[in-house]
Amino acid sequence: MQLLKRLVTHVTPFRYYSHNEAKGFNFQFNETQQSLWELGRKFCESEIIPKAAEYDKSMDYPWEIFKKARDLGLVNAHIPVEYGGQGLGCIEDCIVGEVSTYGCSGIAASLVSNKLPSYPLILEGNEAQKKKYLGRLTEEPIVAAYCATEPGGGSDVGGLKTNAVKKGDKWVINGQKMFITNGGVASWYVVLVRTDSDPKTSQSKAFTFFVMDSNTPGITSGRKEVMMGQRASDTRGITFEDIVVSKENVVGEVGGGFKLGMRTFDKVRPNTASWALGVAQRALDEATRYALERKTFGTEIINHQAVSHMLADMAIGVETSRLMTYRAAAEIDAGRRNTYFASIAKLIASEVASKNATDAIQIFGGNGFNTEYPVEKLFRDAKVFQIYEGTSQIQKTIIAREFVTRIKAGGV
Repeated sequence: MQLLKRLVTHVTPFRYYSHNEAKGFNFQFNETQQSLWELGRKFCESEIIPKAAEYDKSMDYPWEIFKKARDLGLVNAHIPVEYGGQGLGCIEDCIVGEVSTYGCSGIAASLVSNKLPSYPLILEGNEAQKKKYLGRLTEEPIVAAYCATEPGGGSDVGGLKTNAVKKGDKWVINGQKMFITNGGVASWYVVLVRTDSDPKTSQSKAFTFFVMDSNTPGITSGRKEVMMGQRASDTRGITFEDIVVSKENVVGEVGGGFKLGMRTFDKVRPNTASWALGVAQRALDEATRYALERKTFGTEIINHQAVSHMLADMAIGVETSRLMTYRAAAEIDAGRRNTYFASIAKLIASEVASKNATDAIQIFGGNGFNTEYPVEKLFRDAKVFQIYEGTSQIQKTIIAREFVTRIKAGGV
């Protein structure tokens, strides 16, 4: 435990991106953000790191840790004040994401996963929906789930088959979703479905979001998936069989689901980048500590250029990922469209997390392949960042499209 405390304590404070109109461009957290970072770091040290291996083995949902984090204000901070939240910005969310995933990204998933399902409501939900569903997140220790991915479509939104057919003043929903975070523990779902059956209809007009309680008759959650990493997260398939909902369950406009989903991803991708960043930083710190202690050929291995250069590359990846993560978050907080920066941040942080975890194992040598050491878990946890919330390949497609659009508009 003493080694863990020493490790967390030496992590560099994440004072990298903030915008102050009086001072202009700067890289310092404000007082509120710094206090949040300190609080999150202490919580990670005392509550997450000591229990990470236990939850990785048991795969239990970390309700106890979730409730403690919620009591401290580390959960749902993004929800507007009028619905019981703190109304904090994307930078603050990224701070919580980075410090919590540093301890365990599986446990951290329970702390940060409410943002994705809540944002369609924040952006386009009506007042009644916001009070009912966002209010419940702040009034009770519960979680929600965002249901989009299906067996036949994830990145390919146009391939989604779950549909809603209008019958009178009701909608009837049928279909299957898969790899749904919080699928078996969520109190309510926000679900993306096809509402226009014409295959010629563009995807920008073919889909709609619905919000509903998870105990709505006809909803069945499948078995908990046994995942490679982030095993404390609850991931399942969800079946919707003749689910009857009304117009009160429609989020935003009928046919506007695709655009709303893209706006939602702009909001949450900086956070996903921050989760990957926490893992990347942890891998660097673990590898550095080991390299300072392990000796070969009569000296600590950090003195071997081959090892020190690997650590240098890992540090470069962490710092560049952090810059882009908080740049993307700051764009959102400044009220500007951040699609370009959000995709760059998500891509680079995901790639760096996976690479740093791999390199950490290499520096640990045979010990890195041993479950008694923490880096093999980091390796397993890191991989999924290249897959969920838009694969690395999809991020490159978005970056290229956005960059070309900027060039055609006369600038970058």
